[in-house]
Amino acid sequence: MSNAALLLGIIIAGMCVMSAFRVPQKSLRILLISLGVAVLFVATALSSIRYVGATQVGIVKKNALGPSMPPGMILATDGQTGPQADVLAPGWHLWYWPVIYDVETRPLVDIPADKVGLVESRDGLPLDPGQVFAPEVTNAEFKKMIEDPKFFLTTGKGRKGPQSNVLTPGKYRLNPELFTVTMVDTTEVPPAAVAVLKSNFGTEPTLSVKVGQTDEPVILADAGEKGIQAQPLQPGKYPVNTKAYSVSIISTRETIIRFTAGEKGYVEQGISARNAAAANEQREITVRTSDGFTFPVDVRVEYKIEPHNAPIVVAKLGSEIEPLLAKLNSTVRAIFRNNAEGVKALDYVNQRSTQESKSLEMIAHEMSRMGVTITGVRIGDVGDEETLGKLLNTQRDREIAVQEQITFQEQQKAAMQQKELSKTTQEAEEEKRLATASYEVKIAEQDKEKRIIEAKAQAEAIEIEATAQANAYKMIADQIGRANAAMIEVLRVIGENGIEITPRVMVTGSSDGTSNSETVALIGTMLDQMVKDAEDEK
Repeated sequence: MSNAALLLGIIIAGMCVMSAFRVPQKSLRILLISLGVAVLFVATALSSIRYVGATQVGIVKKNALGPSMPPGMILATDGQTGPQADVLAPGWHLWYWPVIYDVETRPLVDIPADKVGLVESRDGLPLDPGQVFAPEVTNAEFKKMIEDPKFFLTTGKGRKGPQSNVLTPGKYRLNPELFTVTMVDTTEVPPAAVAVLKSNFGTEPTLSVKVGQTDEPVILADAGEKGIQAQPLQPGKYPVNTKAYSVSIISTRETIIRFTAGEKGYVEQGISARNAAAANEQREITVRTSDGFTFPVDVRVEYKIEPHNAPIVVAKLGSEIEPLLAKLNSTVRAIFRNNAEGVKALDYVNQRSTQESKSLEMIAHEMSRMGVTITGVRIGDVGDEETLGKLLNTQRDREIAVQEQITFQEQQKAAMQQKELSKTTQEAEEEKRLATASYEVKIAEQDKEKRIIEAKAQAEAIEIEATAQANAYKMIADQIGRANAAMIEVLRVIGENGIEITPRVMVTGSSDGTSNSETVALIGTMLDQMVKDAEDEK
């Protein structure tokens, strides 16, 4: 567009000048020449205007009016001819003449989500000896360096070659003549895992970690050092430069390895099909005891890698699962076979929990040197019918005989105890009866004494009452006569007992004239009533 404006201006200015020479009037000729010069000036000014869009960056190349760049220099930083380090921001820009400057627009570098931009510089200071990446700087400083190429090549002391820093998601105004950007996926660490980074740049590692008492210490790297980083990445997403760092994903979940005959070896849960196939190439554990028996043992080993030990595992065994499985396989087999050599077959079968505890302690100690934590050792089936069948049957028969003998002895003890119990019970019953009889004798004697006392008391009462009654009768008789006193007593008895007084007895007077006929009649009546009452009771 700027070249077209300049060309159009030149054509119009030329036409004005050519027309001026054909006009006879001097004043008009001067006017046309001035107009041509003005058009040429305006066209030249307009041709120097450049526009950069909001999503673009302007790349400037200077063609003339400047010194040449020193050998090896790709971008100009001080007015030299050639591609310029500075870029044009969005908007209008003046004085970039078409002949002197070439201005080209490029789209901004856009890093989408879940992506990381790996940057490589075409110019800058050389890398340090032995280094293949530029030193790592802070994110803020790196952003300033890549968006200000002149600063990168001068004050910032940027290095030529791959940069260890990365571009996170966003838009960047880079000079494509200086930087090339390659996009890769962000590093994602899944749950129950950590990422161990191995830095391919930096100074020599200085962090020494002691693992075993007799082993050489493991050398790990701190921030800015080259080697396996001591701090792993926890689950999440990270903008890691996968060229500057080697990433190893290490599982931290608890894993079970089975050494079983039924499964053709051991299988680890949660590993890839390729690693599982490699694990299955092994076989079950076979041990030999001190008495010469050889038999298989069903073993399950539980292990896990603590996050802070993951760098040690990578340093000792690498990031692949095969070396870890090989080390664990060798350790478990050797320890189980060594432990079996010192015991007899029956003891091994009967002391399974002891073998578990002993093996757990020894395997845990050995694998801790590799940074692996053993959380459990479980022994399942020990031997089979072919290897230990006869021995176990003999042991079973012997145990049954022993149990039968013990049962017989217990029955004898129970019979003796029953006999003693019966004797004790009988003696207790006899003592109870003797005690009861003794109490009954005492009670009878007490009853006897009670009745004697009551009889004496009753006799005394009767005697006292009779004496009193006789004295009373005597006093009454003395006063009114015996016959009248007897009549009064008879009437009292008749009133108390409701006796009929109508005579049913015929009484006649006596010949001698001494009997009291009334009295005799009443006595007869009373006797008749008494006889009647006796018959009613029957």
